[in-house]
Amino acid sequence: MLLTMLGELVFPADEPVWTSSLLYVLTGIGIEERTARQAIARGAAAGWITGERQGREVRWELTPHGQALIEAGAERVYSVGADDGRWDGRWLVLMVTIPQSARGVRRKLYGALRWAGFGNPVAGVWLSPHLDREAEARRVVDELGLADSTLSFVGPVASIGLDEAEIVRRAWDLDEVAAHYEALLRRVRRLRPRAGNPLLFTHVQLVNEWQRFPFLDPQLPKELLPNWIGRRAARTFRERREQWSAAALARWAEVVTMTAPSA
Repeated sequence: MLLTMLGELVFPADEPVWTSSLLYVLTGIGIEERTARQAIARGAAAGWITGERQGREVRWELTPHGQALIEAGAERVYSVGADDGRWDGRWLVLMVTIPQSARGVRRKLYGALRWAGFGNPVAGVWLSPHLDREAEARRVVDELGLADSTLSFVGPVASIGLDEAEIVRRAWDLDEVAAHYEALLRRVRRLRPRAGNPLLFTHVQLVNEWQRFPFLDPQLPKELLPNWIGRRAARTFRERREQWSAAALARWAEVVTMTAPSA
């Protein structure tokens, strides 16, 4: 939630922000103050933000690392549901064997490849129809020290073994993803936040919820999923975000002024 705030409110304003301003929103959406303060401290420890103490107060600004993280995440998040044109039928395939000495990296590998949109239809095999994810996959494999136990290929599915429909069914739990989208759409249709804090808090919560979907939705091309609910959900989300963003930023500017420590 803190990272969502930094991306949606602090990054566009491009101004340092007091701890009290961050706490105003975090506690306003139901997070306990102690937990919110811990999140801010962890954000600083992770290198997202850096603080400058002024008396008893701290003023935070995004680091270059935090800005790069937000920009990369926004590109992935807001690409969900985008029409990337016609798919040429080729897959990027990784065959990854995790050596016994590197068993501890399994969870990191799985999480990073799923974030990149790769599916896992059979043990040790990961694949994506997005060939532009090659650089990201290479970085993950290299950082985890798995380059010597990984093979990669690019090409279409042959007639041997699983066809594309079965590959998709096994590689991703799309029924679960569709259920998440349905739940989000039902919630969004009911939202009618009033101006001020209700709109600001609702905006942050909606964007935060949407940011989970790159972990869930592989963003498969229309040739593989012609009537995918994710595209409809993406349109709805973009409409709401565009509708609320200016008012949310305006209220955020008021909060920053209101919560600034007295001179």
